[in-house]
Amino acid sequence: MRLTLTFLLVALMAAATTAQQKSPGALTPPIESILKSIKAADKGLLAVSEEDGRFLRVMVAARNAKSILEIGAASGYSGIWLGLGARESRGKVVAIEYDPPRAKEAKANMQKAGLTDVVTVIEGDAFKEIPKLQGTFALVFLDAWKPDSKRFFDIVYPRLDPGGVFLAHNVVNKASEMEPFLKTITTHPGLFTSVVSPGSEGMSVSVKLR
Repeated sequence: MRLTLTFLLVALMAAATTAQQKSPGALTPPIESILKSIKAADKGLLAVSEEDGRFLRVMVAARNAKSILEIGAASGYSGIWLGLGARESRGKVVAIEYDPPRAKEAKANMQKAGLTDVVTVIEGDAFKEIPKLQGTFALVFLDAWKPDSKRFFDIVYPRLDPGGVFLAHNVVNKASEMEPFLKTITTHPGLFTSVVSPGSEGMSVSVKLR
């Protein structure tokens, strides 16, 4: 009887461990490896922190966002997190990167991560590429040239869905470079905005009211 009970307890513990390992939120070893390799090669510190990446994933899934736009893809680190969120929301991500070598890296990293069905990387000037995109956006993540932040907001805001979310990175550590943008999102009558810091750089979260 004791042996049977002991065996049952061991089996239950093993099942619980397996369930934890297969948690929908857990990263697969290949994804973890790709994210670590991007970070290791990121000499210019262009990638968001892991905490910010996880936050992006949660925001996409929580918003149940179907149409996601990333402005400033770099080598694809944040795009992978957005893509993982889009897996949950059954959405699609369009990530735009101006620098050709980085855009090439981003495309390769999406391929390695198995996310090419949900993330499309576009090489080019976002000011020219955004008008070519069809439809509206449920969630926008901005992590491009900081002095251009307000210009990017101005062209995207009319196409942000009611209830849509506009996120911008580096609003704490590069606040001086983003002052016109920050003033706009904190005083805009059609938004409510909060600044959060999953990592040290800071991220603004603005929701379109109507």
